[in-house]
Amino acid sequence: MENAFSYAGRRALVVGCYSGMGAATAEIVQLLGGEVHGVDYKQPDAALASFTTCDLRDEAQIDAMLAAVGTDWDAVFYCAGLPQTHPPLDVMRVNFMAMRKVVDAMTAGMKPGGAVAIISSNAGLQFMSHMAEITELIETPDFDAGMAWCEGHLDLVNEGYTLSKEAIIIFTMRRAIEVVGKGIRVNCISPGPTSTPMMPDFEKAAGKKVIDAFVGPMERRAEAAEMGWPLVFLNSAGASFITGFNLIVDAGFVAGTMTGLVDLEALFNRAFADVADHATGDGE
Repeated sequence: MENAFSYAGRRALVVGCYSGMGAATAEIVQLLGGEVHGVDYKQPDAALASFTTCDLRDEAQIDAMLAAVGTDWDAVFYCAGLPQTHPPLDVMRVNFMAMRKVVDAMTAGMKPGGAVAIISSNAGLQFMSHMAEITELIETPDFDAGMAWCEGHLDLVNEGYTLSKEAIIIFTMRRAIEVVGKGIRVNCISPGPTSTPMMPDFEKAAGKKVIDAFVGPMERRAEAAEMGWPLVFLNSAGASFITGFNLIVDAGFVAGTMTGLVDLEALFNRAFADVADHATGDGE
């Protein structure tokens, strides 16, 4: 029996390879013997087989990148994303519209046995409440039409981050079914709070106490590699019967809230009370 978790002889493309979870993913794939090629707007320090610069807010640059890298990949990881401190429409462009364009192109040309893994977030776990609206967005025919839909639904887009992560989960499920007959798999992960260079933006937008309310029963934030390993697993042969799956990687937070062993209401009441005390000067 061969090692189903090995990437030896496999070519992997990591979109969003510069830092955080994407950088960790690239390092892990290399550790497992894979050939890693990267895409980002900044060149990483890590030595990769190749690197292509791309600003994922710009569809023309995405088209050029796709033409340069081709689609003959064994594994594709979409790890790029913007936090909610950026303009909402830019967040939608990078987190969802660019992701959809890249994954659609890759799965259209990827050879059988290939796999795609995408980063969503536990911020997107209420996706069922927007299923109808997000389905409309997913079914728009192209990048411009998708952005026009976003511009016409600014109240739903809101800060951009939550809706984009909800849309990733639904897209993953749909795209997985659309390409399953081609022997291609598509999955995503929903991380809990993770220590990456993006975390200060999340704390600025939501407040540290609110972010910490989502920390699971392990009572700590994850490290980037603790998200990289699940991503790498999903695109490995060891996950060959897994597709259309949103893997929640959150130290048991959702398990606790679903079973009542974590009191979500109490966590949020305490978090927002701390925020209010700080704002009025009553906190430490």
